[in-house]
Amino acid sequence: MNGTRIDADGWTRRTVLTALAAGGVGSLAGCLGGGRGGPDPVSLNGGQACDYCNMRIEMHPGPVGQSFYTDDPPASLPEDREDGIARFCSSTCTYNYVLENEQRGHEPAVSYGTDYSSVDYELRSDGGTTVISAHLGAESFADLRDLTFVANSDVEGAMGNSLIGFTDGDDAESFAGEHGGELLSHGDVTREVLSALGG
Repeated sequence: MNGTRIDADGWTRRTVLTALAAGGVGSLAGCLGGGRGGPDPVSLNGGQACDYCNMRIEMHPGPVGQSFYTDDPPASLPEDREDGIARFCSSTCTYNYVLENEQRGHEPAVSYGTDYSSVDYELRSDGGTTVISAHLGAESFADLRDLTFVANSDVEGAMGNSLIGFTDGDDAESFAGEHGGELLSHGDVTREVLSALGG
């Protein structure tokens, strides 16, 4: 099942709007750099392992994430990781890693998560569980601070219950209306929220 409707010409409303927005945002990003002063997101389809749980990212469904530790990388990042990027197989791994390292005094320049408002996602059954598709291209990410998350829905990702993010709040509300769950902003995500998700 597709997350957005495709019309007879093969174009979705979201594809057209995304293309128009990307032109404007792309020109701004060239002036401003990546997410609010940090680097731009990168693709995660090169066989990387999650820096929190060590699962292979591209082998699992659901939202993924990345954080850029450009100035002060945590000790948990491999020493040969010169780009300072921490990569994650799920939104819960992303937040667990970021929050744990913030407690140790390491804050990322920027963190990104899958933006399901910018992709044509699919839902499928996997052993009786409904899972959402993964999107690993650089263009499918948005700054975590710009996402509205649906938590505790009946749709899962790599680590089970997920934080499924949307830059369009209406998309998040619609998803929650169809699949259950509650809406959270970036600032609402705490270790307690993650524990309740089982992450």
